[in-house]
Amino acid sequence: MPNIFLKIIKTPTTLIDKNAFLDHPPPLITCQEISTPLKNMFRGSLAIRVVTAGSSNACEQELVALSNSFYDVERFGVHFVASPRHADLLMVTGPVSRNMRDALIRTYEAMPEPRLVIAVGDDAINGGIFRDSYGVCNGVHNVLPVNYQIPGDPPSPPQIISSLLWILNNLRVASTY
Repeated sequence: MPNIFLKIIKTPTTLIDKNAFLDHPPPLITCQEISTPLKNMFRGSLAIRVVTAGSSNACEQELVALSNSFYDVERFGVHFVASPRHADLLMVTGPVSRNMRDALIRTYEAMPEPRLVIAVGDDAINGGIFRDSYGVCNGVHNVLPVNYQIPGDPPSPPQIISSLLWILNNLRVASTY
């Protein structure tokens, strides 16, 4: 029992090294860059439907953080919607449990064309720690066609924003040809 208290006392107060964020541009700059391709391709507003397909909620917490007052992606035109009929793209988290497989397919089919699917997190990409379990489909690609992947366990909000910017720029370049 005393070892637990000793470990707590010796643990540094800053668990994440501040130098780890130097690789990413500041979130505000990245968010402002997102608004340009949104104006050109989605008339200034990108509607995202998130489906939790059996995840541990780690990725969802990072996606929810995008809406808090620090990142506030909604002011730049990125909105999370409740209905797949209003969605421009579908973000799926989790390894897709067998219980969520049909609901995920119905959500995908309810989306308007063209349908974009992004697998968010290692669980959604390849099953993660749940891979080859009897209750999962080992990733979204085994259920739906996946257009893009955002790796991480879970990916951080700056990583999600940077990946979303890259995806939007990639779509803009692809649409010019």
